[in-house]
Amino acid sequence: MSGATGKRQVRLVAHFPGVNSTTVWSDPESGSQIDFDSFAHFARTAERGLFDYVFLAEGLRVREHGGRIHDLDVAGRPATLAILAAMASVTRSIGVVGTLSSTFNEPYELARQLATIDHLSGGRVGWNVVTTSDAFHGENFRRGAYLPFAERYTRAEEFVALAKRLWDSWEADAILADRAAGRFVDPARVHRVVHHGPQFDVAATSTVPRSPQEYPVIVQAGDSPAGRDFAAANAEVIFSRHTGFSDGQAFYRDVKGRLPASGRTEDSLLILPAATFALGDTDAEARERSREIAFAQTTPQTAIAWVEAIWGRELPGLDPDGALPTQDPGEGEQRRGQVSTQVTDRIAKADQLRARAREERLTVRELVAAEVAQHTFVGSAATIASEIDRYVQGRASDGFVLVPHLTPGGLDGFVDRVVPLLQERGVFRTAYETDPETGRPVTLRRTLGLPAPPKPVEVGA
Repeated sequence: MSGATGKRQVRLVAHFPGVNSTTVWSDPESGSQIDFDSFAHFARTAERGLFDYVFLAEGLRVREHGGRIHDLDVAGRPATLAILAAMASVTRSIGVVGTLSSTFNEPYELARQLATIDHLSGGRVGWNVVTTSDAFHGENFRRGAYLPFAERYTRAEEFVALAKRLWDSWEADAILADRAAGRFVDPARVHRVVHHGPQFDVAATSTVPRSPQEYPVIVQAGDSPAGRDFAAANAEVIFSRHTGFSDGQAFYRDVKGRLPASGRTEDSLLILPAATFALGDTDAEARERSREIAFAQTTPQTAIAWVEAIWGRELPGLDPDGALPTQDPGEGEQRRGQVSTQVTDRIAKADQLRARAREERLTVRELVAAEVAQHTFVGSAATIASEIDRYVQGRASDGFVLVPHLTPGGLDGFVDRVVPLLQERGVFRTAYETDPETGRPVTLRRTLGLPAPPKPVEVGA
């Protein structure tokens, strides 16, 4: 993925803010999470910045805490597939990628829907494959409950393999377009997919032919050993949480090192960590801006919910502008729908938090902001461009999934100020590629520099 300068090229993805704790809804410039104009503005800004794709998270259920709707979710969680189609309709070159669960969808229908949008967009669609972990979400679906951890990845592996077989079931020249004969499809070149596996039992003929990029780009975000193995075998992009430079390098080496076992090369998989940013005219101004944004991202309700998740129980009367509880956390499990944390030793974590609060004289809300709302890149445009370049040249990542704090204008400053500096460094494109024969934009897979997909491995056939 080196450009004309010989340097590794930066990949940039725009994450539509909303279904995450980074969004600042209290800001006067904050817009709607569900208005079409928000998605159109964001997608067009990302395309103006020549980003690889726009990325959507998805929540299958409004989050709760203590039996109440969590304050970060009141803006709603609209359906991903409809938004992908909408954003593709107002853009020309940028990819559109959505998060869709392999736990609570079915392969035939989801493969059909994704392939349809891939056709309509000219081959610009990607699928972020996630597994859904709990009965809280499962209550929305016919099956209910949830799958054990290992079985979730078993289902995901089989789901993706079956979807690929469906996408691959039309031979490349199956569409004859022979209007004179009144015939469009050669039946001999469309293959019925028969699959008998532990998760799915399907006998189907795909209604949708191959898309321009053969099938959607597969994105994955798992970080466990099982998730990393799944990514090495199936994913073309990893949406990573490893944003530290050394941590990113270690993750990069680990996952890329797993590729040969699946018969894959390093250029067949991109690693793109999520990254937040605070931009200023100077580094000092950006640091102050970062503190302001972090505090705004941490509402009083969010601070209380986060501390209660650490303590493992409700804490009536906890003052977000006061001190942490003096009593130690309990040993109970996290409640359904509760804001999640990853803590193995609650008491040790509480002691660490108390020590930091005393030393830095922080209230509960200030402490939570300092713990969970720190930004990946803070500085002037030149500082941020330099840091992004350092990560990519140092193989701590192949680029970043940028998560702004505002909907829909939070990406504007980055596009206007940082992107030109990356271009000056020779590490970022100055135009989208077009097909020399047709003059049309190339597919998302080609935009990302990914190789053509291999034939899928048949699972349970």
